[in-house]
Amino acid sequence: MELKGKRIGFGLTGSHCTYDAVMPEIEKLIKAGAEVIPIVSNTVKTTTTRFGKGEDWIKRVEDITGNKVIDSIVGAEPLGPKIPLDCMVIAPFTGNSMSKFANAMTDSPVLMAAKATLRNLKPVVLAISTNDALGLNGVNLMRLMATKNIYFIPFGQDAPTKKPSSMVARMEMLEETVLSAMEGKQLQPVIIEKFRDGE
Repeated sequence: MELKGKRIGFGLTGSHCTYDAVMPEIEKLIKAGAEVIPIVSNTVKTTTTRFGKGEDWIKRVEDITGNKVIDSIVGAEPLGPKIPLDCMVIAPFTGNSMSKFANAMTDSPVLMAAKATLRNLKPVVLAISTNDALGLNGVNLMRLMATKNIYFIPFGQDAPTKKPSSMVARMEMLEETVLSAMEGKQLQPVIIEKFRDGE
């Protein structure tokens, strides 16, 4: 399996501290020959944080991919019937989006694109970044892990002492996970050591 000529949807949700780790992974997909279609949640588009302005992140992802972001549910819906994706990636994938996706709520462009991809029996790859993966969202994480055509970038606790319920994906394993998912396989091991406290 290779990425050359594949159409990859790339959804970004509101874990702003993770964007710097995600951008190089988008570049890797493009370097491998994929066409990357960026899709953003409203939070990405409109929020300014200490990690940057929403409009600046939008410009950056558009510059990297050469494509305008899809920023509406109406804009994302055609990714099902008319412009099918070979794979949909959501990185970062927040706890808020996780709880909605696991319970069939489709209230953002990113979740609409994911739903459209599952409709076509194509893989959806998730890169979690959430402070409550081992808390209230644990049930949603397990539901998604047990769902057909959903795959996870390997993830682990990022600060076990300070944030014992938090888990974050190893973003640098994104391309490898996508390739495996497109062959119908979950990259293993899926639960890994992310960091040790203090590193």
